[in-house]
Amino acid sequence: MAAQASHASIKVFLDAGKMVETPEGSHWDIPLCPQWKEWLDGTFTKVVVGVNSEAELLEIHRKAKEAGIPTALITDNGLTEFHGVKTNTVVSVGPWDEAAINAVTGHLSLL
Repeated sequence: MAAQASHASIKVFLDAGKMVETPEGSHWDIPLCPQWKEWLDGTFTKVVVGVNSEAELLEIHRKAKEAGIPTALITDNGLTEFHGVKTNTVVSVGPWDEAAINAVTGHLSLL
């Protein structure tokens, strides 16, 4: 569970970036919007909540995207868990404005 959540917290940033080739070599370029800069300069707050089904997980992902909140869906390949079946496991929502995130996830219970 911790590994899946870690994947999601990183993927939301990587999805916004791109690999840049320079004479000095390759590097990942991730533009930082004001909300991300504030989060990175602050306390790196992460709140972990739970859902009751894959459908609910996908609904949270959809609502976050519709609200313009950075979000990333993690699908486990099933190599060590889930008996070889690819399974949606985690959605990251944010970092972003707390009120906007709460509008999407505020009804969920802490995990």
